[in-house]
Amino acid sequence: MIVVLQFMGLCLAFVSTVFLIVATWTDCWMVNADDSLEVSQKCRGLWWECVTNTQDGIKTCDQYDSILAEHPLKIVLTRALMITADILASFALIILVLGLDAVKFLREEPRIKLRMCYMAGFIFGIGGIPGMIGSVWYAVDVYVERATLVLQNVFLGIHYEFGWSCWLGMAGSTGCFLASIVLTCCLYIFRDIGSSKRNQRSIYKYGRTATGKMYAIDSRV
Repeated sequence: MIVVLQFMGLCLAFVSTVFLIVATWTDCWMVNADDSLEVSQKCRGLWWECVTNTQDGIKTCDQYDSILAEHPLKIVLTRALMITADILASFALIILVLGLDAVKFLREEPRIKLRMCYMAGFIFGIGGIPGMIGSVWYAVDVYVERATLVLQNVFLGIHYEFGWSCWLGMAGSTGCFLASIVLTCCLYIFRDIGSSKRNQRSIYKYGRTATGKMYAIDSRV
């Protein structure tokens, strides 16, 4: 059962980490609302803004002036939170891979490998927090900005809503939380079952060896 839980945690962890990294470095955090009069799709990301012509599919992107330049708080905060989530998730994924029972690293120390899985789950839980905060913060800010313009009867010609990159950030953060639950709570519940089976195998192995030595001594006598 522990091996199955480790495999489930690994799958969730890998997919969640990929989602967070892709969300951070893609350009569709904010997209213009669907309008039949629009001939182009405008997407804004954390690092650049892209415009795609809906007729010929040509895509052009403009990178923001500088990372250190003055940007809205929404951009700066989301960048910091998502990069933090990426680093934590990637670090936790490495620890998890090394802590798997199928990996030969520290195979003679099952308790240490189990603690590595616990640690990876704990770090995934921590990494999911900034990812979720950054994604939800960005989405709420986009919605509030749009609602404010509507209430003030301000029409700019383009209304934005949060795009698929923002959804990926939320999905990746949720996956980190699920991986954390599997690698901590579930492994903790089933740890006694796995340890008892290992103890039974070790007792049987050493007992048979001792009996064989007794027979060997009797035969020589």
